[in-house]
Amino acid sequence: MLPTVGSAQRCYQRMFSIVSMPSTHDTSVWSLRVLVEVARHGSFTGAALSLAYTQSAVSRQISALEADVGSVLFDRQARGVQLTEAGRRLVVHATAILDRLEAARRELIDLRELRVGRLRLGAFATADASLVPQAVAAFGARYPDVQLSLHEGFSSELFQWLLEGQLDLAVVSLPAGSPTPLGVTLVKIVDDTMLVALPGNHRYAGRERVRLADLAEENWIAGSFRPEETLLSPLLGRGFSPRIGFVAKDWLAKQGFVAAGVGITLVPALAAAAVRPDIVLIPLDTRDVPVRGVYAATLADVVQSPSTGAFLAVLDELPPDLGHRR
Repeated sequence: MLPTVGSAQRCYQRMFSIVSMPSTHDTSVWSLRVLVEVARHGSFTGAALSLAYTQSAVSRQISALEADVGSVLFDRQARGVQLTEAGRRLVVHATAILDRLEAARRELIDLRELRVGRLRLGAFATADASLVPQAVAAFGARYPDVQLSLHEGFSSELFQWLLEGQLDLAVVSLPAGSPTPLGVTLVKIVDDTMLVALPGNHRYAGRERVRLADLAEENWIAGSFRPEETLLSPLLGRGFSPRIGFVAKDWLAKQGFVAAGVGITLVPALAAAAVRPDIVLIPLDTRDVPVRGVYAATLADVVQSPSTGAFLAVLDELPPDLGHRR
């Protein structure tokens, strides 16, 4: 008599329990392990020695399994036991189940130890100038088998992609004092100050810092003629009205205009290391421009993947002056 459909379903429903000692794990899955060991050794005693269990406990497990499936699985003989037809068929399935359990166990260990996995990372453009590439390089050197993808966007877009499940982690920026978006957890990476990029022969090129009032008559190079859509936006509420002379969306183009003496532009400190050497960077007085925070954003109330946690650790190890070095 073969195992019934109902009894087979019960075995499969419980097959993902991790098999160890029967006192702490699912009995049916443990019984499958006992079944396979008894079949392999041809005796209850041999299986008991292999499993570090008692012979009477092995016998009880087999009896319980036989009652569960409604079939005799072993012929008890004087010199051991021999599989019945039902036993031979169940051993095939039991072996497959245990092999799949072992494969699952190995895969989960590999995932936990970052020998497999993925990380979908998002970042805003300025962070991609220096901070993110260094973090990606450090992460890749440490965990070369994790598949990492990078998606660039504005911080508002990154928050949306994160909430939609398209990203695992996003590097975003927020003005000081901004509330945390709903559904998101923020971890501070660094504060990002604003610098003004000047041509090398500019009259303020030798200053330690500069006030906005000193730049009132300058031509600005920005990504749009609407300053509220550019890096100039935080300056507008302070009575400052920049005169945008040229629009250049490309980061290299902005630098080219500045180097040629056509105008000046804002540069976040995060991008300072990527600025061409014939441009002078002068800090803006912090009384005139708010410091913005750079954060690692993840979904709130969601279990982080091992790769997400590992990348957060890498970000935490980055030097705090990363964006200020040239």
